[in-house]
Amino acid sequence: MRALEGRRVYPITDRHLSGHAHAEQIAILSEGGATLIQLREKSYSPAEFYEETEAALRVAREIGVALIVNDRVDIALALNADGVHLGQDDLPPVAARRLLGPSAIIGFSTHNLQQAQLAAQMPVDYVAIGPIFTTTTKSSSNPAVGLKNLSLVRQALRDMPLVAIGGITRENIDLVINAGADAVAIISDIWTSINQSSHRIQQLLKYS
Repeated sequence: MRALEGRRVYPITDRHLSGHAHAEQIAILSEGGATLIQLREKSYSPAEFYEETEAALRVAREIGVALIVNDRVDIALALNADGVHLGQDDLPPVAARRLLGPSAIIGFSTHNLQQAQLAAQMPVDYVAIGPIFTTTTKSSSNPAVGLKNLSLVRQALRDMPLVAIGGITRENIDLVINAGADAVAIISDIWTSINQSSHRIQQLLKYS
Protein backbone atom coordinates (compact mmCIF):
# COMPACT_ATOMS: atom_id res chain seq x y z
CA MET A 1 0.00 0.00 0.00
CA ARG A 2 3.01 2.33 -0.24
CA ALA A 3 1.63 4.09 -3.31
CA LEU A 4 -1.78 4.81 -1.83
CA GLU A 5 -0.79 5.02 1.86
CA GLY A 6 -4.37 4.75 3.03
CA ARG A 7 -5.71 7.24 0.49
CA ARG A 8 -9.22 6.36 -0.66
CA VAL A 9 -9.85 9.13 -3.20
CA TYR A 10 -7.51 9.56 -6.16
CA PRO A 11 -8.68 12.58 -8.19
CA ILE A 12 -7.71 13.18 -11.81
CA THR A 13 -7.37 16.57 -13.44
CA ASP A 14 -9.45 17.48 -16.48
CA ARG A 15 -8.90 20.83 -18.17
CA HIS A 16 -12.05 20.65 -20.29
CA LEU A 17 -14.45 19.75 -17.48
CA SER A 18 -12.91 22.11 -14.93
CA GLY A 19 -12.09 25.04 -17.17
CA HIS A 20 -8.87 25.54 -15.18
CA ALA A 21 -5.19 25.02 -15.87
CA HIS A 22 -3.79 21.90 -14.24
CA ALA A 23 -1.82 23.92 -11.67
CA GLU A 24 -5.05 25.59 -10.54
CA GLN A 25 -6.77 22.22 -10.33
CA ILE A 26 -3.99 20.90 -8.10
CA ALA A 27 -4.59 23.79 -5.69
CA ILE A 28 -8.37 23.24 -5.71
CA LEU A 29 -8.05 19.50 -5.10
CA SER A 30 -5.51 20.00 -2.33
CA GLU A 31 -7.80 22.50 -0.63
CA GLY A 32 -10.41 19.76 -0.52
CA GLY A 33 -7.98 17.36 1.14
CA ALA A 34 -6.55 15.39 -1.79
CA THR A 35 -2.92 14.31 -1.34
CA LEU A 36 -2.41 12.12 -4.43
CA ILE A 37 -3.44 13.55 -7.81
CA GLN A 38 -3.09 12.33 -11.38
CA LEU A 39 -2.48 14.89 -14.11
CA ARG A 40 -4.13 13.80 -17.34
CA GLU A 41 -4.06 15.74 -20.60
CA LYS A 42 -4.86 14.16 -23.97
CA SER A 43 -5.06 17.16 -26.27
CA TYR A 44 -1.84 19.10 -25.67
CA SER A 45 1.30 18.80 -27.74
CA PRO A 46 4.30 17.30 -25.90
CA ALA A 47 5.77 20.78 -25.38
CA GLU A 48 2.50 22.15 -24.02
CA PHE A 49 2.04 19.13 -21.76
CA TYR A 50 5.56 19.61 -20.44
CA GLU A 51 4.96 23.26 -19.58
CA GLU A 52 1.61 22.53 -17.98
CA THR A 53 3.04 19.66 -15.93
CA GLU A 54 6.01 21.76 -14.84
CA ALA A 55 3.67 24.46 -13.51
CA ALA A 56 1.41 21.89 -11.81
CA LEU A 57 4.37 20.13 -10.21
CA ARG A 58 5.64 23.41 -8.83
CA VAL A 59 2.32 23.92 -7.06
CA ALA A 60 2.23 20.30 -5.89
CA ARG A 61 5.69 20.62 -4.34
CA GLU A 62 4.73 23.82 -2.54
CA ILE A 63 1.66 22.28 -0.91
CA GLY A 64 2.97 18.75 -0.39
CA VAL A 65 0.83 16.86 -2.88
CA ALA A 66 2.05 13.80 -4.77
CA LEU A 67 1.60 14.24 -8.53
CA ILE A 68 1.31 11.33 -10.95
CA VAL A 69 1.69 12.03 -14.69
CA ASN A 70 -0.64 10.19 -17.04
CA ASP A 71 1.01 8.29 -19.93
CA ARG A 72 4.15 10.39 -20.40
CA VAL A 73 7.11 8.64 -18.81
CA ASP A 74 9.50 11.05 -20.55
CA ILE A 75 7.87 14.08 -18.95
CA ALA A 76 7.64 12.41 -15.54
CA LEU A 77 11.35 11.60 -15.79
CA ALA A 78 12.40 15.04 -17.01
CA LEU A 79 10.50 16.84 -14.25
CA ASN A 80 11.11 14.29 -11.49
CA ALA A 81 7.39 13.81 -10.87
CA ASP A 82 6.27 11.41 -8.14
CA GLY A 83 5.27 8.81 -10.67
CA VAL A 84 3.42 7.86 -13.82
CA HIS A 85 0.16 6.15 -14.71
CA LEU A 86 0.36 3.91 -17.76
CA GLY A 87 -2.27 2.52 -20.11
CA GLN A 88 -2.25 -0.72 -22.06
CA ASP A 89 -0.74 1.01 -25.11
CA ASP A 90 1.89 3.05 -23.27
CA LEU A 91 5.50 2.25 -22.43
CA PRO A 92 5.59 -1.12 -20.60
CA PRO A 93 5.90 -0.87 -16.80
CA VAL A 94 9.20 -2.78 -16.88
CA ALA A 95 10.75 -0.09 -19.08
CA ALA A 96 9.16 2.71 -17.07
CA ARG A 97 10.56 1.27 -13.84
CA ARG A 98 14.01 1.03 -15.39
CA LEU A 99 13.86 4.71 -16.36
CA LEU A 100 12.15 6.16 -13.28
CA GLY A 101 13.83 4.07 -10.62
CA PRO A 102 12.58 2.20 -7.55
CA SER A 103 11.10 5.17 -5.70
CA ALA A 104 8.68 6.30 -8.44
CA ILE A 105 5.01 5.38 -8.14
CA ILE A 106 3.89 3.44 -11.21
CA GLY A 107 0.24 2.60 -11.84
CA PHE A 108 -1.13 0.51 -14.68
CA SER A 109 -4.61 0.50 -16.22
CA THR A 110 -6.44 -2.78 -16.82
CA HIS A 111 -9.92 -3.58 -18.07
CA ASN A 112 -10.54 -7.20 -17.13
CA LEU A 113 -9.42 -9.97 -14.81
CA GLN A 114 -6.78 -11.37 -17.15
CA GLN A 115 -5.11 -8.00 -17.67
CA ALA A 116 -5.19 -7.32 -13.92
CA GLN A 117 -3.54 -10.65 -13.15
CA LEU A 118 -0.77 -9.93 -15.65
CA ALA A 119 -0.31 -6.43 -14.26
CA ALA A 120 0.12 -7.77 -10.73
CA GLN A 121 3.26 -9.57 -11.91
CA MET A 122 4.79 -6.35 -13.25
CA PRO A 123 6.90 -3.82 -11.31
CA VAL A 124 3.92 -1.58 -10.51
CA ASP A 125 2.76 0.00 -7.25
CA TYR A 126 -0.94 -0.25 -7.98
CA VAL A 127 -3.28 -1.73 -10.56
CA ALA A 128 -6.23 0.29 -11.86
CA ILE A 129 -9.35 -1.51 -13.11
CA GLY A 130 -12.20 0.02 -15.06
CA PRO A 131 -14.47 1.33 -16.20
CA ILE A 132 -16.44 0.03 -13.23
CA PHE A 133 -19.58 1.74 -14.50
CA THR A 134 -20.43 3.34 -17.83
CA THR A 135 -18.78 6.75 -18.09
CA THR A 136 -18.84 9.63 -20.54
CA THR A 137 -15.55 11.13 -19.36
CA LYS A 138 -13.41 8.90 -21.54
CA SER A 139 -14.45 7.10 -24.70
CA SER A 140 -13.63 3.41 -24.42
CA SER A 141 -14.38 0.20 -26.25
CA ASN A 142 -14.01 -1.71 -22.99
CA PRO A 143 -17.27 -2.86 -21.37
CA ALA A 144 -18.11 -1.86 -17.82
CA VAL A 145 -16.39 -4.15 -15.32
CA GLY A 146 -19.15 -4.03 -12.71
CA LEU A 147 -18.97 -4.67 -8.98
CA LYS A 148 -19.01 -8.46 -9.23
CA ASN A 149 -15.98 -8.56 -11.49
CA LEU A 150 -14.28 -5.94 -9.34
CA SER A 151 -14.60 -8.36 -6.41
CA LEU A 152 -13.09 -11.16 -8.49
CA VAL A 153 -10.15 -8.95 -9.39
CA ARG A 154 -9.71 -8.07 -5.72
CA GLN A 155 -9.53 -11.75 -4.79
CA ALA A 156 -7.06 -12.52 -7.55
CA LEU A 157 -4.71 -9.64 -6.77
CA ARG A 158 -4.57 -10.32 -3.02
CA ASP A 159 -2.42 -7.59 -1.45
CA MET A 160 -1.73 -5.58 -4.62
CA PRO A 161 -3.20 -2.05 -4.22
CA LEU A 162 -6.28 -1.77 -6.44
CA VAL A 163 -7.72 1.47 -7.82
CA ALA A 164 -11.19 1.48 -9.36
CA ILE A 165 -12.11 4.02 -12.03
CA GLY A 166 -15.05 4.84 -14.27
CA GLY A 167 -18.44 6.29 -13.37
CA ILE A 168 -17.71 6.49 -9.65
CA THR A 169 -19.62 9.14 -7.71
CA ARG A 170 -20.55 10.08 -4.15
CA GLU A 171 -23.62 7.88 -4.55
CA ASN A 172 -21.76 4.66 -5.37
CA ILE A 173 -18.31 5.11 -3.83
CA ASP A 174 -19.15 2.95 -0.81
CA LEU A 175 -20.30 0.12 -3.08
CA VAL A 176 -17.00 0.24 -4.95
CA ILE A 177 -14.90 0.31 -1.78
CA ASN A 178 -16.93 -2.55 -0.29
CA ALA A 179 -16.42 -4.57 -3.49
CA GLY A 180 -12.68 -4.49 -2.89
CA ALA A 181 -11.13 -1.30 -4.25
CA ASP A 182 -8.46 0.25 -2.06
CA ALA A 183 -9.03 3.62 -3.70
CA VAL A 184 -11.25 5.20 -6.32
CA ALA A 185 -10.13 7.48 -9.15
CA ILE A 186 -12.70 10.19 -9.84
CA ILE A 187 -12.99 12.82 -12.55
CA SER A 188 -16.45 14.03 -13.58
CA ASP A 189 -18.11 13.96 -10.16
CA ILE A 190 -15.48 16.41 -8.95
CA TRP A 191 -15.55 18.83 -11.85
CA THR A 192 -19.25 18.87 -12.76
CA SER A 193 -19.77 22.04 -10.72
CA ILE A 194 -16.40 23.75 -10.71
CA ASN A 195 -17.28 26.18 -7.92
CA GLN A 196 -18.01 23.20 -5.69
CA SER A 197 -14.98 21.07 -6.55
CA SER A 198 -13.16 21.57 -3.26
CA HIS A 199 -16.34 20.78 -1.37
CA ARG A 200 -16.96 17.69 -3.50
CA ILE A 201 -13.52 16.32 -2.63
CA GLN A 202 -14.25 16.87 1.04
CA GLN A 203 -17.52 14.98 0.67
CA LEU A 204 -15.86 12.11 -1.18
CA LEU A 205 -13.18 11.81 1.48
CA LYS A 206 -15.90 11.69 4.10
CA TYR A 207 -17.78 8.94 2.23
CA SER A 208 -14.66 6.83 1.92
